[in-house]
Amino acid sequence: MLGYVTRRALSLAATLLVASLVVFATIEIVPGDPAAYMLGLNAEPETVAALRRELGLERSGLARYLEWVTGMLRGDFGISYTYRTPIEDMVADRVVVSLPLALYALLLAVLVAFPAGLLAASRRGGAADTAVMGFTQIGIAVPNFWFAMLLVLLFAIQLRWLPSGGFPGWEAGVWQAMRALTLPAVALALPQAAILARVLRSALLDVLGEDYMRTARAKGLSPRAALWRHALRNAMIPVLTIIGLQFSFLLAGAIIIENVFYLPGLGRLVFQSIASRDLVVVESVVMLLVFAVVVVTFLVDLAYAWVDPRLRR
Repeated sequence: MLGYVTRRALSLAATLLVASLVVFATIEIVPGDPAAYMLGLNAEPETVAALRRELGLERSGLARYLEWVTGMLRGDFGISYTYRTPIEDMVADRVVVSLPLALYALLLAVLVAFPAGLLAASRRGGAADTAVMGFTQIGIAVPNFWFAMLLVLLFAIQLRWLPSGGFPGWEAGVWQAMRALTLPAVALALPQAAILARVLRSALLDVLGEDYMRTARAKGLSPRAALWRHALRNAMIPVLTIIGLQFSFLLAGAIIIENVFYLPGLGRLVFQSIASRDLVVVESVVMLLVFAVVVVTFLVDLAYAWVDPRLRR
């Protein structure tokens, strides 16, 4: 197991190195002059030159890359050009919104998808299977921002059970903060639950057709016991893959939902930084999100080895 973890850790480090090179080159080298882009076409040459000195663009690309990487390793992401605030402080203020939102939405998706997928697989071809697959198709087809607006109309405006947007902060209490995150989490969880339920059903049906499942049934195991004790664990590899991808998407790709509900999360920070051409913030936050995705993938790989010991070799 130690060798497996070591190999995965080395792969993680190599991935992060390549990703940092790609992010740095894409934002600071390939487009041309970042200072001219940030200030716009009508900027005075003196202003562009001053910003170039401030950003250190007169130095070599290698020197700037090494300074950027070592700064991130120390927790220093630089200063936002637009807000004149340390980027690590901006990220810290927003990750306490995006991370709980992603975990909340993923938990809701799993709680809905697992019973639905198990029910559909155990009732293959029946009315329950048809109903579950029909609902999952709707869940995939419905845009989450449109579903979010329906949730606001029903639960915030008509019933007045939940707030329609904004985030009061965790200092207002866990209950108030979770109430503010509930509608966004439900809107994000719907398509993820639909996808996960379909993947789980497909994986279970593949496993249920294996010889060892027929042997387990021949030894006297009930269909439910065979499903829970043998089929589910052996079907978890593709399910874990989807869960890892979904968490990464929910953490980094909730830009539309965060804008619909006016949530001060990482996705909205990236959107605002792109709109204001603050490349310093975009570069650092994108690299942070890449790091989060790679770490989640690493944890999913470890979960593979726990579920299927054969993968450790």
